[in-house]
Amino acid sequence: MLVWSLLLIAAEPAFAQSSVASGAASIKMVVLGDSLSAGLGLAGPDAFPAKLQKALKSKGIAVDMTNAGVSGDTSSGGRDRLDWSVPQGTQAVIVELGANDALRGIDPAVTRAALTDIVKQLKGRGIAVMLCGMVAPPNYGADFAASFNSIYRDLAKSYDVPLYPFFLDGVAANPKLNQADGMHPTAEGVDIIVKNILPAVEAFLGSISKRAS
Repeated sequence: MLVWSLLLIAAEPAFAQSSVASGAASIKMVVLGDSLSAGLGLAGPDAFPAKLQKALKSKGIAVDMTNAGVSGDTSSGGRDRLDWSVPQGTQAVIVELGANDALRGIDPAVTRAALTDIVKQLKGRGIAVMLCGMVAPPNYGADFAASFNSIYRDLAKSYDVPLYPFFLDGVAANPKLNQADGMHPTAEGVDIIVKNILPAVEAFLGSISKRAS
């Protein structure tokens, strides 16, 4: 199992940024996340949402992308700002939350409840949801890890939403792909994340297009 840095650093909030892909058929998408998707320490174009949008465009998929990542945010924080982070008209949301919950040792039951609320609220608004999983660091013990790691799989199954099992797959714990803090990806690390997750996102967006047709 991949593990990652155990240190939690304080970070200033990252403000949401938007970019629009050309074309009338653009899918309105929001990436609701923390510093990992917000792009802490990176230039705007190097953040995950911007690079994902560029990769989708190269595949002929037009996305009106909003980066709703806030550094330091927990799952509960994401839930509390859900209404204004995901505006009316949004068709798809990628949820990338939980890393700070795990690093701070927040009760997995609290994280589960917050992520459940997010998925339920978005689905209740008719918005498609894709979950990005996170893996707990080992310092809180096996019981904590088992309780935390099962959240994403259980939610995906219960609410019939696609799951990308580990957002940092291929990047976590690799010093060449992380910034000096050991936990936030470099621009090259984001490239790996985008490359790995792209097929899952393509399938996710494809299901939205089929539903709309």
